[in-house]
Amino acid sequence: MNQRGFYQPNGAWIGDVIPWQEDGVFHLFYLHETRRSPKDGMPWRRVVTENLVDFTEAGEAISSGGPSADDFNVYTGSIVLTGDGTHHAFYTGQNPAKTGADGLALQVVMHATSVDGMASWQRHPSDTFGATAGYETADWRDPFVFWDDEAQLWRMLITARHADGPARRRGVIAQCTSRDLATWEPAEPFWDPRRYIAHECPEVFKIGDWWYLVSSEFSDAFTTRYRMSRSLHGPWLTPEHDTIDGRAFYAAKSAERDGRRLFFGWIASREGATDAGAWQWAGTMSVLEAEQRDDGTLAFHPADELRETFSRPAFSQPGFSQSGEAIASGTVLAVPDGYRDILTSEDAPSSFRLRARLDIAEGTTEVGVLLRASADGDEGYVLRLEPKRGRFVFDRWPRQSTGTEQWQISGDVPFAVELERPCRLDAGEHEIEVIVDGDLCVATVDNATVLSTRLYDRPSGRLGVFVGEGAATVTEFSVFARDERADEREPAASAPEATALDDADDLVAATT
Repeated sequence: MNQRGFYQPNGAWIGDVIPWQEDGVFHLFYLHETRRSPKDGMPWRRVVTENLVDFTEAGEAISSGGPSADDFNVYTGSIVLTGDGTHHAFYTGQNPAKTGADGLALQVVMHATSVDGMASWQRHPSDTFGATAGYETADWRDPFVFWDDEAQLWRMLITARHADGPARRRGVIAQCTSRDLATWEPAEPFWDPRRYIAHECPEVFKIGDWWYLVSSEFSDAFTTRYRMSRSLHGPWLTPEHDTIDGRAFYAAKSAERDGRRLFFGWIASREGATDAGAWQWAGTMSVLEAEQRDDGTLAFHPADELRETFSRPAFSQPGFSQSGEAIASGTVLAVPDGYRDILTSEDAPSSFRLRARLDIAEGTTEVGVLLRASADGDEGYVLRLEPKRGRFVFDRWPRQSTGTEQWQISGDVPFAVELERPCRLDAGEHEIEVIVDGDLCVATVDNATVLSTRLYDRPSGRLGVFVGEGAATVTEFSVFARDERADEREPAASAPEATALDDADDLVAATT
């Protein structure tokens, strides 16, 4: 598979990513989802990258423990490194055949170590522990371990649910502490908002004077959110715009390198590979970068390394400049009570980067870009800025039909459900950047607000810009294709498989 900037294993999908950065290299452990039935046990696999664009498979890291093991499924966790050079993996073990007091599949926290640079892992089953008092036994997962230098101890954040209370508001980030990474004691909840079903894949990190708490909302929105505080102990403040991306980008966890904070999540696939299909668990790995603003809030955008893989003007016919300009700068679309668009005269390539800068007049209702549109602009995908509503949305036409009659079209849906981001859209110039790679689409407004999705039903079409009930001036509309040298690259060779023992019993090590 020749992929640059995104990653999906051959014949499988990327689940939650557990990123670890060391000596300039990102080691990206991930849940390897095959979608086979019956299930064959989920392992951690690992890919590595230095440039955030080219990914090399390093094989299976922590295998399924087998049909009778607590960790038939090896689910999300974290990595830490101790002073003696030992890497510690803490992860979720789950086996559908083992149930807790609530009759649901039991979840436990498990421990493994590596003394050979993460090439192989030794399990420590005696360190396994389940939910502590007051929490549901079936929700005890995603352990995130970090060193608290002030308190001189290790802290573990755990996705959990209170044993009582309204079912949709029992979500809590539980906490345990340790001095030796082997024995863990329960502590007061780290964050207990009594909101959402669960707060998955929690993590904390610090940038400057601010602490950030990130977790993925397992509830109605299914999105990754963050909170901020001047102290590790809270209170945790909610920024005006608290999401990293939309519905399609989930379970994002981060790692830092050279002062940069990179988030690794997955863009979900849709059932049947169609635009109307239900979102599925797991998909293709995508990387976003967070930048801290002066007030401590975070702006998100694709990493520059991904952007730089698109350097060749996408349209080469006469009339298009070598700068990538596809619609002339200075183009004005003004229509006070109607709609107007302008499109390219040819289809865009299957993979491209579009940069549109639009100077939006006061009082404009909508403005944006068209993707893979028909020649008349009537059908296609739409990325729409709505200044009056302060939002950025993804839309498509035609929408799903429920029957043969005109009114049996989902025309009352104002945009694709769950693909909406709030953002400030004052009058003036705004930038929409779109990176499309096959069926993947990552759109960004003003280098700060990201909306990722899939484009299945229309594999080709034209690009355009539009205005509804207002006016906008195109100050830039440039389109770039993959660099030819990148297109000709051979797929990266897989690294040798990490050493794995076939017999799960052989993986059991002595208690540390």
